[in-house]
Amino acid sequence: MEAAGGRYSGGSVRGRMEGEGSYTLPTGTEYRGTLRDGMFDGEGELLFPNGGRYRAVWHRGVPMQGKYTFADGLEYKDKKWHYCDGYDRRFYTEICSGLKPADISQLTNLDPPKKIPEGCYDCGDGFYNPETRVIVDYKLRFLRNADDDEHEWIIRTCRKAWDETIEHKPKP
Repeated sequence: MEAAGGRYSGGSVRGRMEGEGSYTLPTGTEYRGTLRDGMFDGEGELLFPNGGRYRAVWHRGVPMQGKYTFADGLEYKDKKWHYCDGYDRRFYTEICSGLKPADISQLTNLDPPKKIPEGCYDCGDGFYNPETRVIVDYKLRFLRNADDDEHEWIIRTCRKAWDETIEHKPKP
């Protein structure tokens, strides 16, 4: 597995990952849990660099059932998902902590939002540079290259570094 750019710590049988262990992918995502014949098998979780986690029961490398939890504690539900669904557009932090006064905008779930590098977009899991078509995480580590569909979606939808934001100034 180290040949693929990852790091493994745990047991092995016949040169394959076996038993309880930890495998870190080149992207920084880490699996912690049970492995069998070199694959995720049994209970385990993926820990993502952005703070999210996916706990699942795996069979031969495929999750059979699982639950994703975002870095802020919001749990994803594939049925009856009511977060940011068109009817209620509040961020999770607004649901938990309440809305800001009417003249103060909250632009992202993070408050204050991350400063976007010049010429880039904030695409939710990192920054996108449309010239290189590269997405990096918020610590500026490579995540992926954007295909044409993702490029168009980011350009059309996401917050840009050059968007004007007006900061709230309290009245004297």
